Amino acid sequence: MPAVQLLLLACLVGGVGARTAQFQKANDRSGRCQYTFSVASPSESSCPEQGQAMSAIQELQRESSEQRATLESTKARLSSLEALLHRLTSGQPAGPLETQQGLQSELEALRREREQLETQTRELESAYSNLVRDKSALEEEKRQLQAENEDLARRLESSSQEVASLRRGQCPQAHSSSQDVPSGSREVAKWNLENVDFQELKSELTEVPASQILKESPSGHPRNEEGGTGCGELVWVGEPITLRTAETITGKYGVWMRDPQAAFPYTQETTWRIDTVGTDIRQAAESRTVLRYDLRTEALKAEKEIPGAGYHGQFPYSWGGYTDIDLAVDEIGLWVIYSTEAAKGAIVLSKLNPETLELEQTWETNIRKQSVANAFIICGTLYTVSSYSSPDATVNFAYDTGTGSSKALTVPFKNRYKYSSMIDYNPLERKLFAWDNFNMVSYDIKLSRM
Repeated sequence: MPAVQLLLLACLVGGVGARTAQFQKANDRSGRCQYTFSVASPSESSCPEQGQAMSAIQELQRESSEQRATLESTKARLSSLEALLHRLTSGQPAGPLETQQGLQSELEALRREREQLETQTRELESAYSNLVRDKSALEEEKRQLQAENEDLARRLESSSQEVASLRRGQCPQAHSSSQDVPSGSREVAKWNLENVDFQELKSELTEVPASQILKESPSGHPRNEEGGTGCGELVWVGEPITLRTAETITGKYGVWMRDPQAAFPYTQETTWRIDTVGTDIRQAAESRTVLRYDLRTEALKAEKEIPGAGYHGQFPYSWGGYTDIDLAVDEIGLWVIYSTEAAKGAIVLSKLNPETLELEQTWETNIRKQSVANAFIICGTLYTVSSYSSPDATVNFAYDTGTGSSKALTVPFKNRYKYSSMIDYNPLERKLFAWDNFNMVSYDIKLSRM
């Protein structure tokens, strides 16, 4: 919509109650930009249901018919009076009770009445048209909501069956006794829908000793292939090690991490978990802006818009989940993985300044983002995973930012629980962290020698 039209529409809306008007710009489901003005009704506290809308339409139809009948009657009276007035002004005799002045006054009054009735008729016709249009929109929205509800019901039923299957199988349970938790650490909290403390940046803080899952070399650094600790190409990904299993439907998807450069009072063993499903959690932000938020001071330190980055389901990974913009860290620094319309859906990789979030350098790959299940970065090389649900997937592509070239790989990668919605690399522990269908898992890796 041209800026002049937007300004004019904003002025018109402002004239009828600017304090209640809202302007929104967002992509629709097909990725096209839509501009929307919303104006609160001055008399209605809520929108009518479909049945109420039909009643209102029928009432307007009745009123319109009545107004038309009154208008026709008025027109007939007016025509009669005009004929009578013409007779008087032309010298023809009138009835004993009629006078020219009285007839002219009545004629003017009837003309004004006719104009008012015509105006009311136009308003009623306009209101009727609007109601018919609103009724059609409500019916379409109802159909969409019914389809979404049916899809959600199918997903819930499928997830419930998966949970039951996992509980019957040999998967580790989320319950643990106090004897299983080493001294000085805290057990990961049970996950349930009533606890809504794990929202966005206000995630619950728990600690798990790294000694339980991290094999260290005598120097304290994680081992690489044949004891090496340097960078190289990924050549092997181990079997997934399950750390925790969620107990409710809200745990099907999620994110967990440890900070390689933790600051007091947190440590490198502090485990962070962010729930991504729940009535108060999943908000589509509809923005390409990334933020840096300090959990110690609870203050926003930096924010940066990623130029041209798709968002709100425009360029997600193959499993969906609004994964358009994916942050990653490795031995080199902080990265953002995304795509743009200019790149036509191919993965774009940018290195960010960890303090200011300014883009330092950008690479455009030839790997289509929606064709891969997930991606992570090790030693400046982007790796992608072929499938989020196949038990025997592969790490199928590598893009080296040092040379600007990519190549195909066939490194086996196991999706043990058949729905990996998050895969990230921890450069301190030299492990992959993943969230696989209710389960927090980790993978050992090996890199080739340089």
